Amino acid sequence: MRTRAYALIVIAAILWGIISIFVKGLAELGFSTLQIVAIRVALSAILLVLYIAMKDRSLLKIRLTDSKYFIGTGVFSIAFFNWCYFTAIRETSVAVAAILLYTAPAFVLLLSRIFLGECLNAGKITALTVTFIGCGLVVGILPAGLNESISLYGLATGLGAGFGYALYSIFGKFALRRYSAVTVTVYTFIFAAVVMLPVSGLWEARALLFNGQAVAYSVGFSLFSTVFAYLCYTVALSHIETGRAAIVVTLEPIVAAIVGTMLFDEVLNNWQLFGIILVIAAVVSVQRT
Repeated sequence: MRTRAYALIVIAAILWGIISIFVKGLAELGFSTLQIVAIRVALSAILLVLYIAMKDRSLLKIRLTDSKYFIGTGVFSIAFFNWCYFTAIRETSVAVAAILLYTAPAFVLLLSRIFLGECLNAGKITALTVTFIGCGLVVGILPAGLNESISLYGLATGLGAGFGYALYSIFGKFALRRYSAVTVTVYTFIFAAVVMLPVSGLWEARALLFNGQAVAYSVGFSLFSTVFAYLCYTVALSHIETGRAAIVVTLEPIVAAIVGTMLFDEVLNNWQLFGIILVIAAVVSVQRT
């Protein structure tokens, strides 16, 4: 089952890695970043509710007191990390924001140690370090180093994105003790949609929502890169340690780099290729018992 769990995480990472296809398509049609996020969480919530309603409505039953878990996964994680991430991009740059976002595994390992009692051994620390260096090479921060000044606000929001990203693994682990992966995922997006829709200004772009291309991009974005990806990741959390899952899922920026090269004519230099090798090596090593 552990092998299957790792395979599910790899699938989730690939699906998250191709997000740029849908995001770029929607952006070119005229949607703002927050509107794209709102489309993602709202449509995903609708698709999940419809799926559960047809399959097993009992999966929609939760205790009101357990809402705290879904506030955690939906608001503190999904909504919060998206806001921090896009703010960091504006305050710094895409590359700096991306590398700060992928401090998430470090937060997961530390939080897992504190709240879940998971072991923090030398193997995890080594794999995390190699992964972090590899991600830095892929996004272009290494080996040259930062050539720009980063404001304290930009640094704080970038680290906030990594922290928010990590919280899904922590809150998700607690929620899975009471509910199935499907239930956890659907309520995550319901709570995220409740927060994102009022602040996104999506109603201002309502005319674009009925565009055929927008519908296709939105459904693909929500169905594949959101619903299916999060289900895969959440199911995997039921069978392996959160810290290991967080390290493996850092395959996502590697996939994103490959998509950029193949579809958007972005060029990978030798340092980025070396970074890909490092991350793959870390993913392989972390699966060793």
